[in-house]
Amino acid sequence: MTVFDKIIAAVPYEQLWQWGLTFCKNLIVAAIVYFIGRYLIKLIIKLFTKMLEKSKVDTTLYTFLCSIINVVCWFVLIIVIVGILGIETSSFIALFASAGVAVGMALSGTLQNFAGGVMILLFRPFKVGDFIEAQGYAGVVKEIQIFNTIIRTGDAQIILIPNGTLSSGTMKNSSKELYRRVDLEFQFEYGADYDEVKGAILDILRSHPLVIQGSVEDSNIVAEPWVGLIRLGDSGVSVITRSWCKGADYWTVYFNLNETVYQMLKERGFMFPFNRVDVNILNKS
Repeated sequence: MTVFDKIIAAVPYEQLWQWGLTFCKNLIVAAIVYFIGRYLIKLIIKLFTKMLEKSKVDTTLYTFLCSIINVVCWFVLIIVIVGILGIETSSFIALFASAGVAVGMALSGTLQNFAGGVMILLFRPFKVGDFIEAQGYAGVVKEIQIFNTIIRTGDAQIILIPNGTLSSGTMKNSSKELYRRVDLEFQFEYGADYDEVKGAILDILRSHPLVIQGSVEDSNIVAEPWVGLIRLGDSGVSVITRSWCKGADYWTVYFNLNETVYQMLKERGFMFPFNRVDVNILNKS
């Protein structure tokens, strides 16, 4: 018997046959799982997209979420297929888990901003076009991105605010309500007739075309203009005015009332107080 014959005789044909049958069977099962899984992934993405569209979620958000779900589903499907083929999957899972931890630690700030962007787009504390104040900046929201929110300030500067700090910090939205209250404070000297000053200011508030008079039907506010004495200062008397207007008219009403009241008080002879020091000289001679 030659060496070649000995090698042929030593080959475990039965084991190879069994291994081949098992591999073919697993390969067929894996192929079936692949086609079924692919169909289910498409179905899941389709249903998830419809659900988000009905919820009127921002397009940027649901596109990004659908992409993430698609990647996760395909990753799970690949792991299942690899397991069916008889390949050990624990090492793959451990490798991806360690890589995920490393990436998460390296991108902790970015992930925080992403989570903040998701929260903003889902719960909508503000929308594009709203006037907000946050992180020391005030302006109109121009765009809400996944990681940042872009606002335009009054002096035409573009500010990018990270969504992580924006979603977890204090934020003032002046456009959330239809109406805004205009609070103004004026000061005049002691000795002036308070009733006359109050009546003159009320006349201005009640005659202003943009100031709301009386209650508002679609709101629970009472918009009647009001004037009250707020402070007896060191050099003068301070009164505060409260009136309501539409949010879009706020700054117009604010500056216009300041100008009008100032002109009125000046024309009627009311003196505006200023800080002064009285010096008394004693003559001891």
